[in-house]
Amino acid sequence: MPKERDVNTEERQFVVFSLQSEEFAIDIMKVREIIKLISITKLPQTPEFVEGIVNVRGEIIPVISLRKRFGLADNGDDSLTRIVIVELTEGSLTGLIVDEVSEVLRLSATAIEPPSQGIDGLRTEFIEGIGKVDNRLLVILRMEKLLNTSEKLALEAVIPRETD
Repeated sequence: MPKERDVNTEERQFVVFSLQSEEFAIDIMKVREIIKLISITKLPQTPEFVEGIVNVRGEIIPVISLRKRFGLADNGDDSLTRIVIVELTEGSLTGLIVDEVSEVLRLSATAIEPPSQGIDGLRTEFIEGIGKVDNRLLVILRMEKLLNTSEKLALEAVIPRETD
């Protein structure tokens, strides 16, 4: 008889990064790679948080600024800035500009709390939960909810399509 898995003891891995002084995490299964900040080609008439597109090994990938997406001020220091290439939806890659990637860590299911629903004005749809690590709190992002449907469509529209 197969042994049942205990959901409470399961561990997940996360890529941890910062925006301003706050720490965020993304499930490592959504992360394709992490690269240094490279030249971004700007595109006209895109949402404010869309920085443009980059060419990563021959693949054109749209890039968004998580600072702008979350309404945070620009930090002005690009020395540690990284682009985290993630899969927002199946088969759709997007680059997320973050201030710094600090680590990859494992969290058990018991170390993750659901997002608080009691704070007025807090947009929790793109927050999967809050990870507790020692004295730190990590905001765990839900990649598939980071953009709404119209924003996803706008992002897809900036990617040049190959024609036969």
